Amino acid sequence: MVKLLPSSKLISKIYLPKKLSYKSPRFTTPFSQYNCHLTFRTTTTTTIIMSINLHCHAFAGNPLISKTPNRGDPFSPTTAFETLTSRISEITSHHSLSPNFKVLPFRNGKPLASSSGSESWRLGWIGLSELGGLMSSELSSHSFVYLGSDAEEDAVYWTIDVSGESGFVPEIGGVRFSFVELRTLMVATDWIDSKAMGNLAIAGHARALLEWHNISRFCGHCGEKTVPMEAGRRKQCSNESCKKRIYPRVDPVVIMLVIDRENDRALLSKQSKFVPRMWSCLAGFIEPGESLEEAVRRETWEETGIEVGEVVYHSSQPWPVGPNSMPCQLMVGFFAYAKSLEINVDKEELEDAQWHSREDVRKALTFAEYKKAQKTAAAKVEQMCKGVEKTHSLSTDFNVESGELAPMFVPGPFAIAHHLISSWAFPDHNINGSECHSKQPTGSANL
Repeated sequence: MVKLLPSSKLISKIYLPKKLSYKSPRFTTPFSQYNCHLTFRTTTTTTIIMSINLHCHAFAGNPLISKTPNRGDPFSPTTAFETLTSRISEITSHHSLSPNFKVLPFRNGKPLASSSGSESWRLGWIGLSELGGLMSSELSSHSFVYLGSDAEEDAVYWTIDVSGESGFVPEIGGVRFSFVELRTLMVATDWIDSKAMGNLAIAGHARALLEWHNISRFCGHCGEKTVPMEAGRRKQCSNESCKKRIYPRVDPVVIMLVIDRENDRALLSKQSKFVPRMWSCLAGFIEPGESLEEAVRRETWEETGIEVGEVVYHSSQPWPVGPNSMPCQLMVGFFAYAKSLEINVDKEELEDAQWHSREDVRKALTFAEYKKAQKTAAAKVEQMCKGVEKTHSLSTDFNVESGELAPMFVPGPFAIAHHLISSWAFPDHNINGSECHSKQPTGSANL
C-alpha cells in the first residue's frame, strides 16, 4: 500500500511487510537521480521515507527563475537595468555596491565556466569591471539580458554575448576560465548534485535567451530593427508606426516511448547523427493547430508506420542544446501505446527503429557507463580551463565495466528520453505522486 502525503511536503511513505528486504538491482539510477533519503523504522511495518528532489530533469529547476520582483524593487528587471546603465557609465570598480551584479558571458553559444579540479565545474560569473578584460568594444547596457536575482545574496544576475571578441580568457582572481560547449557541461554534470544541476539550468536559460535575441534582430511584421526591452526579457520593433512586441519563443517537441503492451516491448530508434550504439525515443515538432496527443500519433506513424492509440503524459524538459535556430525547445514526454506492430521506417528521418524487450532495455541502462561519461566530460572541462583543450568522442566513453563495448545504450540521465525509458524498464521503482513523473504506464511503488 502506498500512502502519499500532501505534495507540498515532498514526502511519500511506502509500507512493506517487516521481514521483506529490498535488494537494489545493478541499475540504481532512479534512486540516485532523485536524491532520495531512506529512513527505516521497526514497527509492525517497515517505513521507507523518500524525500524526492523534484529537479529531476537537466535544464529544469533554475534557481533564478521565481516570482519577478515588483517595479521599484532594486532586484526587479526595470530598476536593476537602470542601475546597470548608470554603473556602466562609471569607470571605478563596483564590488562594494549593492546589489552586486554578476555576469555570465557567452561566446558562440558557449558559457564561461571554471573547474575546481575535483570532477565539478562552476559557471564563470564575473563582475562588470572584470568583464572589461574580455571585451575590446565599449559596454552597452542593452547588450545585457536579465536572468534573475537573489535578495539573500544581494545579487542580480545577467548574461551577455561576447561572440564578437576573440583571444584567450584572462585569469581572474587566480581562477582560470574557458568557454565550454553546453552539451559538454550537460554530460559533465553530476545529476545527483542539486547545485550543479541548478548551474546547468541557469546556463541553459541564458543560452536560450541569447540565441533568441540573435534570431530576432528584425521585426517579422515590417522588417525594421528590434530593440531589447525590459532588461532583455522582450524586444520591440523600432518602427514608430509598428512597435510590435516580440517575446521569447517556445518550440514544443513531443518525445514518446512507444510501448507494445501485449509483448512487453518498447520501440527505440536511432539516427545517423547519434553516437554509435545509441538508441532513443521517437520525437518530433508539433504542427500549428495540432494537439500534443495528435503530434505523438502523427510523428510515430510518419517515422515508423506504427499506429498509436492511448497517449499518456509523463513529464517535460527545457532543451536549450538543440539547433541555434530553435533555442527554446520544450520536450514534452509521453508514453504511447501501439495499436499496430509492423515497422516501416522512414529512412529520411531515421536510420533504424526496432522493438526491444524489457530485459534488453534494462541491460542498455548500465549506470556505470553514464558515470564514466560524466567523469570523462568533467575531466575535459578541467583540461579546457587549464588551456589544454582535448578532443574526445563521447562514443568511446560508454563502455561496460569489463571494458567491452555494450551492444546498445540509451541517452544518459540528462535527457528526458532516459527518464521515459528507465521508468518503463523498471516500473517497480517509479515513485507515484512526484511532479516529475505524474503518470506511469505500468507498475506501482511497491518495492
